[in-house]
Amino acid sequence: MRRVPIRDFCIGEGQPLVVMCGPCVIESEEHCLKAAEELKRIFTPRRMRLIFKSSYDKANRSSIRSFRGPGPQEGLRILERVSRELDLPVVTDIHTAEEAASAGEVCDILQIPAFLCRQTDMLVAAAETGRVVSVKKGQFMAPWDMGNVVEKVHATGNPKVILVDRGTTFGYNYLVNDMRCIPIMQKFGVPVCFDATHSVQIPGGKGSASGGEREFVAPLAKAAIAAGADCLFMEAHPDPANAKSDSDSVLDFKALPDLLLTLERLYENR
Repeated sequence: MRRVPIRDFCIGEGQPLVVMCGPCVIESEEHCLKAAEELKRIFTPRRMRLIFKSSYDKANRSSIRSFRGPGPQEGLRILERVSRELDLPVVTDIHTAEEAASAGEVCDILQIPAFLCRQTDMLVAAAETGRVVSVKKGQFMAPWDMGNVVEKVHATGNPKVILVDRGTTFGYNYLVNDMRCIPIMQKFGVPVCFDATHSVQIPGGKGSASGGEREFVAPLAKAAIAAGADCLFMEAHPDPANAKSDSDSVLDFKALPDLLLTLERLYENR
């Protein structure tokens, strides 16, 4: 049975819906803590579980001038506060094998970015922390090729891996979602998460920044649940227009309550 434990619950088959949610990047300590507090308030009435997500370093921004975040040391200190003070599990992305150990001391899940999903040293280093390793399927990869990724993590003796679909490159600057990816990757015996907000990105669509089509987040998330996704990844922000990363694709906090109710009903009645 495909299940991965996170603190006092599991992600996977037969379990409540889990959503990884938060601002794309840590904009400041105050902003991050307030966002996490508000998300916890939004999620509390629901039967689903929240895992707070934010990045301490956006190492793959389109432009050298783009905001990247506070960096590993300061960012992990802030995420540790979120985890401890709000009693929330936390996920963040790492960009080098050397970051894995320190991130693993704070975060419940280490996320491997899609562009780096084939980097063996990163996968092994993340797995060796004993934490859950969440690997985004490269936009350039077929879902059946992610079996090699699962094997690399399992080879360390760590069985805790999640695969994430975030769209597939379709020509220049566009992504498409093939919902067959979800059941195909589940055949590897691991939970599969659907990244609804990065799936609507238009990579590099603004020249020096990525664009996005936020209006398609909800229909794609609903389609993924109907296709059998075990988990959702949806970045959200209290003020998307002024978000320092992915401002065109992150969800507005105001849109979450109604969407979460719909997703929960779909998940529980499929």
